[in-house]
Amino acid sequence: MGREKKKGKLRLCLELFWTFFKIGLMTFGGGAAMIPMIENQVVNKKKWLGMSDILNIVAVAESTPGPIAINTSTYVGYRVSGALGSACATLGCALPSFIIILVISFFYEAFMQFTPVINAFKGLNVAVILLLAIAVISLWQQMPHNSFTLVLFIVGFISYVLLSWFDLTFRFISLVFILAGLVIGVISEAFKVRKEKRA
Repeated sequence: MGREKKKGKLRLCLELFWTFFKIGLMTFGGGAAMIPMIENQVVNKKKWLGMSDILNIVAVAESTPGPIAINTSTYVGYRVSGALGSACATLGCALPSFIIILVISFFYEAFMQFTPVINAFKGLNVAVILLLAIAVISLWQQMPHNSFTLVLFIVGFISYVLLSWFDLTFRFISLVFILAGLVIGVISEAFKVRKEKRA
């Protein structure tokens, strides 16, 4: 029975590796563009996790250092099959990019002067925008629509505008919103205590 369990776990880890290898191989445009494919494979096809799990994993992956796709694959692998599953999913996600970049590096100059390749990359830019839009819409539909998520959306949008249109550093924006978060937290806690006292 123990041997069968080990075989089952190994098979699951190999499946995690192959699933994320395909995602890493077929997705262009960075980690955020991978989210729809991860959702499709992990939630819809494999049924490993639910959509709420993916939302939580993406939130944690975005908050921790490192590429969001790698972080997401690591957390998904861990949730599905522990530390070994985490390693297999991470390796599967990272390996295609490593191989492709390694191959391209040998003849980069000639590669980038090849007209069909330039045109292909222009077409990929459009596809990446669509993938990012799908990711945003999909995650937004699954999120609870309340005042808290609305505030988060507004804060994120303001951060994007300040970073894109004005000569402000990410460090400055982070400091401002950390302080704002502390103030909002203190105020909300004070209102909560006041409400409990009245009750």
